[in-house]
Amino acid sequence: MTNTQTANHRPYRVFISTGEVSGDLQGSLLIHSLKRQAAQRGMELEILALGGDRMAQAGATLLAHTSEIGAMGILEALPFALPTLKIQNQAKAYLKQSPSDVVVLIDYMGPNLALCEYFFKQPDSPPLVYYICPQEWVWGDRWKWGVKLFRADLIAKATKRVLAIFPAEADYMQRKGAEVRWVGHPLIDRMQTALDRNAARTALGLSPDQLVITLLPASRQQEIKYLLPIICQAAQQIQQKLPQVQFLIPLALEKYRQSIDQAIEQYGLQARVLADQVGTQANDPAQSVTLQAIAAADLAITKSGTVNLEVALLKTPQVVLYKVNRVTAWIMQYLLRFSIPFMSPPNLVMMKAVVPEFMQDRATPENLAQAALDILLNPERCQHILADYQAMQQALGEPGVCDRAATEILALLTP
Repeated sequence: MTNTQTANHRPYRVFISTGEVSGDLQGSLLIHSLKRQAAQRGMELEILALGGDRMAQAGATLLAHTSEIGAMGILEALPFALPTLKIQNQAKAYLKQSPSDVVVLIDYMGPNLALCEYFFKQPDSPPLVYYICPQEWVWGDRWKWGVKLFRADLIAKATKRVLAIFPAEADYMQRKGAEVRWVGHPLIDRMQTALDRNAARTALGLSPDQLVITLLPASRQQEIKYLLPIICQAAQQIQQKLPQVQFLIPLALEKYRQSIDQAIEQYGLQARVLADQVGTQANDPAQSVTLQAIAAADLAITKSGTVNLEVALLKTPQVVLYKVNRVTAWIMQYLLRFSIPFMSPPNLVMMKAVVPEFMQDRATPENLAQAALDILLNPERCQHILADYQAMQQALGEPGVCDRAATEILALLTP
């Protein structure tokens, strides 16, 4: 035990802030590594968090539950503004009474940028680490009229470490003046024990020759509204062409089950809904039915997000869509003059169209179905995607990502 710990008569206190389903997963993976490495060093940790069930299962004490709070888009985020502000004020009040020894911000752009600024302005603020930064490295130089919403300069000034998951992110933040460590993408670790196609099909009771398409419509409420109908209509068109198809639909959150069941019935889909059990098995990729459903599939039709990297790392071809409220889209395009080369992470990592993606008005059932059928019926197209996946994986780093991130965080705790 270090002198600091002996003097304080308490464990080192780590505060982690994240939100949404993907942040809860990344936070849980980091917590496992932090606790394992701390035990090896004889350090005691107390982990407090804004997060979700997976982080709680990994050993964090939740100050508030945030895995269901979040949206992409301007209007879409408004319903979450007051709940988020309330949660952050509660966390600040708690941390004033029980200060942390290090603060770790994971993704969750808007709320965590506010916390970043808050801690930066506090006297005697604990060391601040930003892990998985906002993707300003993709679109930071593409905003017109001097609009600044992401504020890499603030992150660079406020943090002791930026733990980057993409090489381009590391380069960008280093140019902004941040102390950066490129650790790689944590999904690399998660996929080390994931099942392959045959094992996943066995686990799900699927025959080796069954045509399987996995649908991944939503991890946010807005996606149920804007994406689920489009994906199900595309699936209906595919089923008309390939009547032997079996659809799998993993649940990101249990509260989406009713909407998905209704859509399956409305569009007459041959589909199974699958749900992970939060707990030890859910943190084990081999036991995750979501990853099993992806690995078992011949194709995935999916929303844009972190899940696209999971699909790519499991070597399943995919078609991606992204859509927001029309007013949000108009503001972004015509007032803010916002443009990006790609939306899905595999395409962003490679800066080329590795997988077909359809944004806003191009995200139609017809376009999705046509792209899906082209992949399913064209082996050469499929092989091109798989070859690009291999190159993409090499750009995401080597296994041991979460341990490297944990090492950087724990280094800030010891004098």
